[in-house]
Amino acid sequence: EKIRIEIISFGLTESRIASDETIQQLFVECRLYNFIAEETPLSLPKPTSGQRIHYNYSNVIYVDEANNHTRREYLKSMLLKPDLHTDSLRFTVVSDPPEDEQDLECEDIGFAYVSLREIFQKQRDIIEQDIDVFDSQDDSAVIGKLKVSVEALHALRSVYEECRDD
Repeated sequence: EKIRIEIISFGLTESRIASDETIQQLFVECRLYNFIAEETPLSLPKPTSGQRIHYNYSNVIYVDEANNHTRREYLKSMLLKPDLHTDSLRFTVVSDPPEDEQDLECEDIGFAYVSLREIFQKQRDIIEQDIDVFDSQDDSAVIGKLKVSVEALHALRSVYEECRDD
């Protein structure tokens, strides 16, 4: 009765981000619709081209009926109403200002998505898979690859069985 999310590593492609000197430290936030935003506890130095930075961060979102009714209802509505554009986990790569320039704001530099509905349709969790990270200023440009695992199939099946019983 849980969704396990792992943010493993991130690598940049040749992009405006790679050459931007003001972007030095990066962390990743993961958000499920409006409920949960989790971020990697560390921001790591921006990787050079061809290199990856490793977060090895794992998080669990509980969706059991007893304690997490709202999240569960959201998952039900997502499985039953496929027109919602809210069926994805959104990963945001964020630039963390350097220690000596704390007056600068954190800046979202890229987004990546994992569709929970697709996991359910394909009946397959995502394990250590690279997903494209799109530029926050140009969503047609890929700025890097984020390696993630999303284990949600068991929870989604359980929610779906419940829908059928209702």
